[in-house]
Amino acid sequence: MEQHAQYAGFWIRLLAVIIDSIIMLIVFALPTSFIYGQVYWEGNEMIYGFWDLLLNYILPVVLTVFFWVKYLGTPGKMLLKLRVVDEKTGDKLSVGKAIGRYFAYIPAAIPLFFGFFWIGWAKRKQGWHDLLAGSVVVRSETKGPFKFEDIDQSNDQLS
Repeated sequence: MEQHAQYAGFWIRLLAVIIDSIIMLIVFALPTSFIYGQVYWEGNEMIYGFWDLLLNYILPVVLTVFFWVKYLGTPGKMLLKLRVVDEKTGDKLSVGKAIGRYFAYIPAAIPLFFGFFWIGWAKRKQGWHDLLAGSVVVRSETKGPFKFEDIDQSNDQLS
């Protein structure tokens, strides 16, 4: 059943990130803390060892991409009925687009998180990471596909 998209705005997406951050803290950072002890929180090392690298760098990337591709969103987005979809087809992201979206967080965050605040101003509520990856986040009870007939396909994102 095809439906029209309702784009997810800044605040609901921020809430999803907060939920995901709490989950990631419990699942990844706490076990790492038990492995490396108090020095993990107080030390100056970038990476403390194999388990730190695996639990706090590799697994978050792999699981985030997996959740976007398989379930159209991370647990926080799923709880809030948000879906990460391809901006042109309204269908799930390819693995390549999902990986690109993840690493596009870097340029979105570097200038004082301006690329994330862009969500609040953009016509289709896309952050820079969405624009770079060709994705949108929509609100929906179903898993798509979504119809974007009211969308201007140009890159002019300001209303």
